[in-house]
Amino acid sequence: MPNVDLILGADPSRRRSIRTEPTQRRSTQRLDALLDAAAEIVDESGFERLTTQMVAERAGASIGTVYRYFPDRVAVLYALRERSVRRFRERIADDLVDIDLANWWHLMDVAIDACAAMYRDEPGFSVVHAARRETPEDDIEPELAHRLARLIEAEFGGDDLDLVELRFRLGVSIELGDALISRAFERDEAGDDRYLAEAKRLVHDYLAEHLGEVRSASNAA
Repeated sequence: MPNVDLILGADPSRRRSIRTEPTQRRSTQRLDALLDAAAEIVDESGFERLTTQMVAERAGASIGTVYRYFPDRVAVLYALRERSVRRFRERIADDLVDIDLANWWHLMDVAIDACAAMYRDEPGFSVVHAARRETPEDDIEPELAHRLARLIEAEFGGDDLDLVELRFRLGVSIELGDALISRAFERDEAGDDRYLAEAKRLVHDYLAEHLGEVRSASNAA
């Protein structure tokens, strides 16, 4: 089983989007209810139209309850995005638990399938595009590229693996795949299969050109 802890884990430079972090189960449930309401509004009307008043009304809460956790609508959107990204990583980790990764592209297929599943199953997931991608403090590549690179290094890496180059290539592949997956769900609520297939093909071909047919030592021919 791959080391899924390399996909999970807190971001070292995580922004604090919630004004008051919940410490009790009831508070956590209240916060989730607010974010669930925001997710429904995003799916119905788009994130541009979301307001704190709309969140309060949809959640059946007072506006004061919303402001207890969020100073403004931007903080609501950021917290929803943060939750969606966390759940996306958890989906990848869950899907990797029972998999024996033979090739790096198997990992990328899992990531693409997980992203498509989030569009289908996670309300408000489109909000992940509402802000710039999260990046570590010391690099410009997306945080997910760093996590995938660490897993590829652990599973397939050798002494000649250039992590800086790998993160760059993964960053490009994330942009390629994400654009096509997003477009797939704009065309069809269930996801246009042709676009999803092209996302996998283009990511595979792009990385194959730069990474080669890298296999794990246990699965090498």
